[in-house]
Amino acid sequence: MLFNSLQFFVFFSVVTPTYFILPHKYRWFLLLASSCYFYMAFIPVYILILGFTIVIDYTAGIYLENTQGRKKKWFLIASLIANIGVLAIFKYYNFLNNNLSVLLHGAGYTNPIPYLSILLPIGLSFHTFQAMSYTIEVYRGNQKAERHFGIYSLYVMFYPQLVAGPIERPQNLLHQFREYHLFDYQRVTDGLKLMVWGLFKKVVIADRLAIVVDKVFNNPTEHSGLSFIIAIVFFSFQIFCDFSGYSDMAIGAAQVMGFKLMKNFDRPYHSKSISEFWRRWHISLSSWFRDYLYISLGGNRVTIPRWYLNTFIVFLVSGLWHGANWTFVIWGAIHGFYLVFALITKDIRGKITKLIRLDRIPSLNVFSQILITFILTNFAWIFFRANSVSDASYIIKHSLTGLSANLSSLYHHSGMKLELGLPRSEILIGLAAVIFMEFIHIMQYRFSIRDWLRTKPSYVRWFIYYAAIIIIVYYGVYEKRQFIYFQF
Repeated sequence: MLFNSLQFFVFFSVVTPTYFILPHKYRWFLLLASSCYFYMAFIPVYILILGFTIVIDYTAGIYLENTQGRKKKWFLIASLIANIGVLAIFKYYNFLNNNLSVLLHGAGYTNPIPYLSILLPIGLSFHTFQAMSYTIEVYRGNQKAERHFGIYSLYVMFYPQLVAGPIERPQNLLHQFREYHLFDYQRVTDGLKLMVWGLFKKVVIADRLAIVVDKVFNNPTEHSGLSFIIAIVFFSFQIFCDFSGYSDMAIGAAQVMGFKLMKNFDRPYHSKSISEFWRRWHISLSSWFRDYLYISLGGNRVTIPRWYLNTFIVFLVSGLWHGANWTFVIWGAIHGFYLVFALITKDIRGKITKLIRLDRIPSLNVFSQILITFILTNFAWIFFRANSVSDASYIIKHSLTGLSANLSSLYHHSGMKLELGLPRSEILIGLAAVIFMEFIHIMQYRFSIRDWLRTKPSYVRWFIYYAAIIIIVYYGVYEKRQFIYFQF
């Protein structure tokens, strides 16, 4: 069930009022049943996988709380193996098996291990990591084991963030299922506004830009030069609007009912460095890797070479988390290299900035840092989006070829349609929407848009609301495009 579908609109319109009508003691059951229905709208049988991991982790949490010594550690390991095992079978089995086949073929052997014809359960990596955070926090003594099986199940299956996050921690979410949430007009309308904003980013920007991105990246040998550059930049905004749009709708839907989910994006393309980018992009995943992998490896409390290695390992694993393909591993490795290189050259870069006196022009210095960071992230996105490593290599090699010939297509309607799959007018709509979004992002540094709206007369507010809905309905692209991060 996609957030940008009529099916979800009906679902949300039924579940939310019912939630407030029901007595508090029955609300958890409504949310759990609704979440099960929501998940089963994709592939019904895969709810059994969720049920398996929920039973394992619920039981492990109780044993972890009641056990001491080495036995406690073994309960944690058993829980982690169960979760990672499910993830490995459904997400990485065929990837690993394929690489084994390549190695054996090179040595003159045939791989006897069969491939599995299975589909990846939607959002598996998200709810697996959320479940793992529960058992780890119980093991560390930061969270009491949840005795109510239904409440724990709801923690894993809460429908707004079930399939694409934010990846919540038990300390933030579990207790909220026991709290009594009154209908609060301001909170409800704030949540609805955030949902509309997320829907705008998804259907007006992301799904429109996706048409260009898909045409170029799925047929790289038919394009060159300017087409690649446009597609790469478009993809950077497509994936941001697609994923942050989902996060906004998830956070907004939860807020309507009184639940507070963590912020997942904070204008990442305004970052002045790659490290800052990762503090602003997919915050729930970045903080998960920091707290449970990076710190466990020693973080920066080790020798400098080991610190660099820890950083690089985290981003390699992050790349693999995103997908069972070498393109994702390389994408993670590139970001790991960026961060290590930035640490090594920090002093040198500071001296260069002073040497060319860029530090005396703060605005230009900040702009150059943002631009360089944006270019670096765009380069890495090539591997993230490309269908194969060879496709990514081809795009990189031919991104600067034929620029003069391609440039003329910007001024000819037919040429633009031929090269990029959209007429010029549609591309201009997408660009205008991106510019509008960035304008809103800049304004948000000064004040909250939602708070600003509250201060306006009702006729002004409702004019803006109706205008937003009309724009979404009229300019939205409705091709039932799945959210990009559902595949992870």
